[in-house]
Amino acid sequence: MRTFLEHAAFRALGRYRVLRGTEVRFRGAFASYDEAMAAVRPTRLAGYDHERVAPVSREFMQQLAFWDYPVLYWLQRLAATETTRLVDAGGHIGVKYRAFAPYLDLGRFDWIVYDLPALVAAGRAERRPEDRTLSFVDRIEDAPAADILLASGLMPYLAEPLVALVRRMTALPRHIVLNKVVTRDGPTVVTLENFGVAEVPYHIRNVREVPDALATLGYEVVADWTIDSLAHRIQTHPELGRSTYRGYVARLRSATTATSP
Repeated sequence: MRTFLEHAAFRALGRYRVLRGTEVRFRGAFASYDEAMAAVRPTRLAGYDHERVAPVSREFMQQLAFWDYPVLYWLQRLAATETTRLVDAGGHIGVKYRAFAPYLDLGRFDWIVYDLPALVAAGRAERRPEDRTLSFVDRIEDAPAADILLASGLMPYLAEPLVALVRRMTALPRHIVLNKVVTRDGPTVVTLENFGVAEVPYHIRNVREVPDALATLGYEVVADWTIDSLAHRIQTHPELGRSTYRGYVARLRSATTATSP
């Protein structure tokens, strides 16, 4: 009975926020990306692929955050002895390249950012002389075969399944490093994140979705972690519970056991 009453109170609070038109970070709970896109308010841009969205939180993303440390550790470890080609999926304008610059020998990396056309255009325009190992593609198929696929913060915004994204690559990378994967115990939910000028579909995935996708592709998870301080509820649907942010490092078992593209 207590749990039922708590859920009812959460639902009432969320619906009250909707009725009042309160500005919140996360709004709505939808079954799919397309359903969320269709619910974007007419006064906002829909999705991430707009020039006006590219500057949002850019300076913050170029700083090293505490949740970046597991990724930094694994990149240092994986590239310890040889030059590494890395595809940074959802890499924005190269924000992690710049955030990690004081801590990684970027001369050992061929760092290729894959992102939406508006962000790739902004990244190319802002590329500095010191960014000599940084390049950009707006189709992951155009990136050469890589040792590492990095997706730090991409998964909430990724419209296609992870399996589909990886299978579009030139070849399966030896390692996949994922960070800030937003999960929940129930079915996957898509909400809308408020970017001020835009609303962007944001996936809160079932906790088994990403590990199962990695297994389907032929990878084994060799490390994982949670980022407890980022946990949150959808303000308009708090009864759906708190999300958990996770990270994973996965290694390709072998070319023969991996599922072919």
